[in-house]
Amino acid sequence: MSLERTKDLILALRPVAAWPEMVELVQRVQPRGLFGVWDHPAAACEAVGGSPEAAARGSAAILCSLISIHLVDDMLDDDPDGDYRRLGPGGAANLALAFQAAGHQVLDGASLAPPARSALQAILSGMALATAYGQSLDAHALRDEDEYWHVVGTKTPPLFTAAFAIGSLLGGAPPDAADRIGRLGRLLGLCVQVSDDLLDALRTPAAPDWNRPPNNLALLYAMTAEHPEQAAFLDLSARAAEPAALAAAQEILVRCGALSYCAFKMLEILGEARALMARLALPSPAPVARLFDAHTEPLHRLFAAAGAPDVAGLSLEPS
Repeated sequence: MSLERTKDLILALRPVAAWPEMVELVQRVQPRGLFGVWDHPAAACEAVGGSPEAAARGSAAILCSLISIHLVDDMLDDDPDGDYRRLGPGGAANLALAFQAAGHQVLDGASLAPPARSALQAILSGMALATAYGQSLDAHALRDEDEYWHVVGTKTPPLFTAAFAIGSLLGGAPPDAADRIGRLGRLLGLCVQVSDDLLDALRTPAAPDWNRPPNNLALLYAMTAEHPEQAAFLDLSARAAEPAALAAAQEILVRCGALSYCAFKMLEILGEARALMARLALPSPAPVARLFDAHTEPLHRLFAAAGAPDVAGLSLEPS
């Protein structure tokens, strides 16, 4: 399922086609890697024996949800590059509501029996509510790792869970099987969150995560774990806007074991995903495995660039 086909389904809605800001936000979407989260319904659909094309409306609904989430998340994070800077907070909030509604509308056109269509709508609305709650929690500085995992579990995974569950339903899976496949999406969402934390921690100039370091797993580790450079890191992290301070803090991330710790947590998540995949016995698991591998592959380049040892096993393939 091509991204252009997914966009066309959204742009065919009224009044989306007549709303220039909505059109621009849809047309601007491009994948950061091999896959975007809008590809996940097609992968789940194919994994249960359906055709990727059958998941077209699920992909469009997930893309609408993603745009809506980003519009709000940028405001909550006070992101200097957020669209609300040019649209205004009110305009951005209104567009977020419009995209949320568009997701439901495009999904309602799926050629399924009424019970399955109702299940699709319930999944999408449940995801929106769970994500909004997670975004609310994430707007506050976290205190420890237990709180980090609680908040992360409510913020990123719901979208991935919904993408997998919706795709499998569109592929013909019964609701109970779709729920189990959705759990696989949840694990991918956790993987993506930790991966994004690592990438943001080592990005230059400083990513917005440095404004609230306890909300990033790598930065939280460096702040709270016992290591010789803990005090230095706390001082440098408060000055991350200064290039020299940021570079020094990022070097400490490597030396103190923050990168290795994040990789260890990802290995735990991937191990759980392998076990779940084995229990699901999907007719065609390869598309889902490719999604996991595509989201973890950038970490191998990151570890090499940071001068940290690469970690074997960052793959859904058995180690």
